[in-house]
Amino acid sequence: MNVELIEIRDFLAGHPPFDHLPEEALERLPRDLSVRYLRRGTPLPPPDADGDYLYIIRKGAVELRDQSDELIDKIGEGEIYSSVCREGETGQFTALTVEDSLFYLLPCERLETIREEHPQFAEHFNQSVRGRLRRALESLQAVRSSHTGLLSVPIGSLIVREPVMARPETRIGEAARLMTEARVSSLLIMDEGQLVGIVTDRDLRSRCLAEDRDPGQPVSGIMTRRLHKVEPETRGFEALITMTRLSVHHLPVIDHGRVIGVVSSNDLVRYQSANAVYLVGDVRRCTSVETLTRTCADLPELQVQMIASGATGYHVGQTISSITEAITRRLIELCQEQLGPPPVPFAWLAVGSLARREQTVHSDQDHALLLADDFDPARHDGYFESLARFVADGLDACGFTYCPGEVMATNPEWRQPYRIWRRYFDRWITQPEKKALMLASNFFDMRIIYGEPALHEQLHAEVLQQTHNNRIFLAHLAANALKNRPPLGFFRHFVLIGEGDHAQRLDLKRRAIIPAVDLARVYALSAGLPEVNTRERLKIAAEVSALSRESAENLEDAFEFIVTLRARHQAEQIKRGEEPDNYVAPSELSSLERGYLKDAFSVISGLQNALGQQHQAGRFF
Repeated sequence: MNVELIEIRDFLAGHPPFDHLPEEALERLPRDLSVRYLRRGTPLPPPDADGDYLYIIRKGAVELRDQSDELIDKIGEGEIYSSVCREGETGQFTALTVEDSLFYLLPCERLETIREEHPQFAEHFNQSVRGRLRRALESLQAVRSSHTGLLSVPIGSLIVREPVMARPETRIGEAARLMTEARVSSLLIMDEGQLVGIVTDRDLRSRCLAEDRDPGQPVSGIMTRRLHKVEPETRGFEALITMTRLSVHHLPVIDHGRVIGVVSSNDLVRYQSANAVYLVGDVRRCTSVETLTRTCADLPELQVQMIASGATGYHVGQTISSITEAITRRLIELCQEQLGPPPVPFAWLAVGSLARREQTVHSDQDHALLLADDFDPARHDGYFESLARFVADGLDACGFTYCPGEVMATNPEWRQPYRIWRRYFDRWITQPEKKALMLASNFFDMRIIYGEPALHEQLHAEVLQQTHNNRIFLAHLAANALKNRPPLGFFRHFVLIGEGDHAQRLDLKRRAIIPAVDLARVYALSAGLPEVNTRERLKIAAEVSALSRESAENLEDAFEFIVTLRARHQAEQIKRGEEPDNYVAPSELSSLERGYLKDAFSVISGLQNALGQQHQAGRFF
């Protein structure tokens, strides 16, 4: 095989679905290809095409638009345009090169032969997604878990913020203020872009306070000048050994001459021990909102570390939610130390993602207060209003922002006695109009965090009994679950946000996670199941035959893949110092990941269609 054919073979081997072909098939494949160069603005297939081909993009980019000229996808190097080889797909959308592009062309007849000979390759083109999403999730975990433990983790991956810097002439007192405000234990001293020293908490104690030095003196007088540096690729274990050998606690990290951060011995210890138990223990020991806030500053780092160690979205949700529960309980306890015992029994209820234990560090707060029926607003509401405000403000200070829809106990509407809550649910179930269904999406995911369990248990049991096999309510709830559709257009192409701050991105929460959560809720309530977590709802729904086992497993895998992608996306944003969000650009994903994401969207869309057919036929479980 000549050098050119070898280069083509190696290129194909690195991109799906050709990476599923055995070596001997890959060796033969380049001889079946032709090469075509198309100028920017050329349609696919080009007007002078001499046959039907699968188009493999070697260089360049292609936009796909629907019949309304709306952009539905953009594909680039290593991706394929296969519609010409699929009967019935042409004419539904247009494909146009948006850059000068080079293509490898595989005749459709040859493609069909390869599909027949190699089932794993053919699976890429098939509608069935069984097993693919599970393998996708395993591949995500395998990539991340390859860096577990201090023995192999690169120091650069532990840096989650820009270094705090000052000049040599900065006064000692000003340096201490900078470190306090930034909540760091070290300050890098820079002179004309060069790192000349470092000042640590220990330097401030031993070289300033212990020597009664004037804080107005320049910080250069107490800084450490002989620096020990590491590169981002240095392994954590090597750095820890270096610190131990040199009796230092901070190492500047230098990348090609540029200072990118500082790693401390605390960072390394925290990497080994940062987990839910570690942070929950710290939360329980906090004596004020201020100490809680400082403790919770580690939460974003925890999500980064969990993803780096191979955790899935499910693991992240369980961990972050357990910490949020601990924070909420501690805030209630701190408030009661000020207000005294409650005048009537109450239950503090988590709503939404916290109730489902599916939070990330980007989640806002949703909660409510369920009060005993001897609650008297005139005599008792002042206490519970103060409690609700204290907890909501505390959660906000800890990074869980106020709910934009005011689904919080600070809202008097969601701070009510049992009889009023029972009236709420009765109205939502018997009169399921638009607002009622929106509220049902929140309050049918509810769990007690603190207080009297019997209050919540009785309410929950009565509500489940009322929803079980309630055909009218379930029909409306199903219709509501079909409103948010996955962003998948004609023939498995992404529908991207068209404009605004998140243009050309996918809204994973609104268009994928919420639809999956809604589906699981419908199936759980139809069977009267008490589970709230989405994965648990699907498992139990399959056991009681509210949903087929195959459908439940496919939806569970699709949901898990999407929430893991979101958690990873947020972790990368945190590492870059950005505010985490739910908007992912397809360009951030590999070709294989984009394919798996389309599979996940297809699973959700397929189950929505099935639910819609049940709704139209009046068949409800």
